[in-house]
Amino acid sequence: MNISKRIISKTNKPFIIAEISGNHDGSFLKAKKLINAATWAGVDAVKLQTFKPELMTLDSTKKEFIVNHKNSRWSKKSLFSLFKKSYTPWEWYPKLQKHCKEKKIILFSSVFDLKSLEFLENLNFPAYKIASFENNDFNLIKEISKKKQPIIMSTGMAKLDEIIKGFNIIKKYLPIENIALLKCTSSYPAQLNESDLNTIVDMKKRFKCQIGLSDHTIGTLASVAAVSLGATIIEKHICLDKKTGIDSFFSATPKEMKKLVNETKNCWESLGKIFYGPSKSEKNSVKNRRSLFTLKNIKKNEKFTWKNIISLRPVIGIDSQFCNKVINKISKKNITKDQAIKWNMIKN
Repeated sequence: MNISKRIISKTNKPFIIAEISGNHDGSFLKAKKLINAATWAGVDAVKLQTFKPELMTLDSTKKEFIVNHKNSRWSKKSLFSLFKKSYTPWEWYPKLQKHCKEKKIILFSSVFDLKSLEFLENLNFPAYKIASFENNDFNLIKEISKKKQPIIMSTGMAKLDEIIKGFNIIKKYLPIENIALLKCTSSYPAQLNESDLNTIVDMKKRFKCQIGLSDHTIGTLASVAAVSLGATIIEKHICLDKKTGIDSFFSATPKEMKKLVNETKNCWESLGKIFYGPSKSEKNSVKNRRSLFTLKNIKKNEKFTWKNIISLRPVIGIDSQFCNKVINKISKKNITKDQAIKWNMIKN
């Protein structure tokens, strides 16, 4: 996958996305500060959520439109009020684009409706994200795919057959190299024991595209674990602090985001390649492996046995892996105790 010339693959460090969402609290200055914080943390991209509240849900106080999760920070609030609060004014976008260009950080967005799609097309956004709650809107997926831009789709709540349907729609319009799927648990915050990160391994085999994680857990553990399983993209919400921002209670502070960037990169580097044998730094240690020594004085024509030889460090004699070629052979000469055994000491 290639977004604004940033190659996303297993041979490159993870592509880290800082999701701003509504954590700007309706303040353009705060939105810029979030971009600055993401840049400081070392992420590759910042992401917006582009929508109009009236195209997300109805302005209704009926129970179906009220958050009723007892443990949610959004409990008893209407969906419309939450979208209104997290709305990013469209007049900000050109200025935010300019700011990101100055900061040399990628800016793209989630798309929630067709009007938002057309708006973003006019701004030449380099990629599109399909959120988990929209991954069953197959018409929206089709229209986004027609724009031929790289697509990242989250898979929260979706059954396998739903993911396959959405994926196949995208695949009609885009090469698989420009498609990515994110494992996602759409609860806020998500629990580690519901993350099911092993699904990433199955998704890689099944879809053969870039696979990542949209991480709503607290901390960095899930993101690091995902990279260890082959994730090439990590998305995480960012906030300036835990006190402000509609999503701040499950978002990463700038310091936490920087930690995530560093730890996922370190994890990716530690995976390396499939390799057997001494590494470059191990080469000096090879000499400290085991070889064969005399345990006592051995006379000429005496047989080598485990009663008169021993395997010890370092390798200055016959490598211990060849012990079976020494045991029961005959000594060619007298050998004193504590001597490294050499091949020229053994009769053929």
